[in-house]
Order: sequence, then C-alpha cells, then structure tokens
Amino acid sequence: MPGQVTLAQVAAAAGVSLATASRALNGSTGRTVGAPLAARVLAAARELGYSVNAYAQAMARGATTTVGLVVHDIADPYAAAIASGVIAAAAERGLIVTVASTLSDPAIEIRHIQALLQQRATAVILAGSRFADPQVTATTTELLASVAAAGGHIASIGQDMVGVNTLAIANRDGAAHLARTLHSLGYRNFAVLAGPEQLLTSEERLAGFRDGLAGCGVELAAENIIGAQATRDGGYVAMAELLDRGLDAECVFAVNDVMAVGAMAALREQGHHVPGDVALAGFDDIAMLRDIEPPLTTVRVPLADIGRAAVDLAMGTEPSAAPVVRTVPTEVVVRASTPGRPAEE
Repeated sequence: MPGQVTLAQVAAAAGVSLATASRALNGSTGRTVGAPLAARVLAAARELGYSVNAYAQAMARGATTTVGLVVHDIADPYAAAIASGVIAAAAERGLIVTVASTLSDPAIEIRHIQALLQQRATAVILAGSRFADPQVTATTTELLASVAAAGGHIASIGQDMVGVNTLAIANRDGAAHLARTLHSLGYRNFAVLAGPEQLLTSEERLAGFRDGLAGCGVELAAENIIGAQATRDGGYVAMAELLDRGLDAECVFAVNDVMAVGAMAALREQGHHVPGDVALAGFDDIAMLRDIEPPLTTVRVPLADIGRAAVDLAMGTEPSAAPVVRTVPTEVVVRASTPGRPAEE
C-alpha cells in the first residue's frame, strides 16, 4: 500500500474500532483485547505493513541493548535457572536482560511481547510451555512475525509452535524413559500429579509417562491422575487429594520438581514416609532442590545451558532466516526417593 499506513486503515481492515486496534497493537493498562480480535488486528497490521513499519522506524531511531526474557513465573526455580543462563550469555554480548512474568496467563504474555516491541528490545526470548489455545498461538505467531520481519531477534524455549527459533525440550521422551526406569526398579502402581491442561509441557510429560508405562504393560489409571497448578502449592494440593481418595500407588510422578516438593510435604504432614510408604519422582532436576531429603529422582534438563543457548540461537541467526528448531535431550537421574524394590510376581 503506497504511503504511510495509518492505524485507522488497520482498524478498518480488521473490522474493529480504532480504540480496539490501538489496544491490540499498543497495549493499554487495565484493558485487554481478546485473542481472536487481537489476531485479526495483528494480521491486518502485518498485511498492510503497519507494525513492521512502526518497529522498523523505532529501530532506525536506535535499538536498545535489551533482551526481553518472558517467563511464566520468575519465582519458579525452573525460570530462575533459565534466566541465569540468559543473563550470563547476554552479558558476554554487552546486552542487558529484563525479565517479565506472565503467571501462565497467555494474555499477559502477549502484552509483554507488545511492550518489548514498542521498547525496541533487540531480542525477545520466550521461556516456558506454550498454551493449548489456537487463538493464542495465532496471535503470538503474528506478533513475533512482525518483530522478526523488521529485524528483531527471537528465540523460544518450549514447543515449536510460533514459527521462531526454538529449543524444544524432549519432555515426552524424558517422561517415557523415566516410566521405564521406574518399572525396571520394580514399581507397578503409579499416580501422576499433572499441571493445568492448557500447559503443553505438562501434557507432554503426562503423555510420555503414560506411553512409557504402556510399553511395559502397565496402564495408568485415570483416577490416579490429578491436575493442579504446576507449583509447590499445586503439588501439595494434588497429593492431599490423592491421599483423601485413598492412595493406591507405589510411586507418584510429579510433572515438575517443585510439585514433587509440595507432594513430599503433604505426605509427611499426613504421616507418610518417602520412600518407605510411597516413592516419588519429578522432572527438571532443579539445582537448588537437590539437597532435599530424600534426594529426588528426576529427569535432568540443562536449564542454565538452555538459557545461554537461547541467546546464542536468537542473536546468531538472521531474523529473516528460516526458523531453527533444536531438540534438547534429557537424562533420567535415579536418587533415593525411588529405591529399587522387588517386582510383584
């Protein structure tokens, strides 16, 4: 389209009001635009060249040296470990990292990306699970495409869903390997403390664990799968619910280590011993949790290394290049929370 594209033209193309178009593209404190409308506005803006031009003009005025790291919860040791790697790698490049926390709300994540776009961040790194919502995925993809088309660097840690450079953690394979390992240690009856269904990382780990057990001829009972927030308190609540139901499991798998810590607290509070009464395993191998007693069997994810690799992947790839997807392997680490036991005859 010849000439400078106006916001009014974007609004007209998307079939929304000028105010809605402005909020979708620029954000507004206390007011949000739903994912379907935001996706329409972003698609129209991208087609007309509005967002790309605005970002390019901002970059021409002088890009910042900021790397915007977007995580679900900076208080989560998982996010903190990744952030440590991002900060270290960014410092080597003379870049400064700002961290934004979404509290696992996709609308907040979208607003953070919009803010980083306007602030002329030289790179955007998304760290954490993608969401099981096609509209959210479409909106995020459109927004990141506008950043990349204008020269912004991007990387994602999680699922390969938004068309950018991605470090894809082998969640499903790692959980399947853990299930087979626990079976080899003699366990036959299992329960799983899962995260919210909208978080695909939790769903991948649950599916992988189920697959691993199925390969060993063991079925995971549906009533032994408890969903909760993927936090320490979520693990506590889910474990308490299992106990209230009358726990019928020799081993409990929590889809991340912090949930496992909460589960351990609930078990102890109700007089159960780990691993004497029930074995317990997690996922991530959070460094600061390795000294809990008993030491936790888990699936190791090299979180700090992933943070460093995300910066290198983002900054070392031309924004116009085809997205690079690298799988990050995991490793099962057996510790005292799951001692070997005689298998049932």
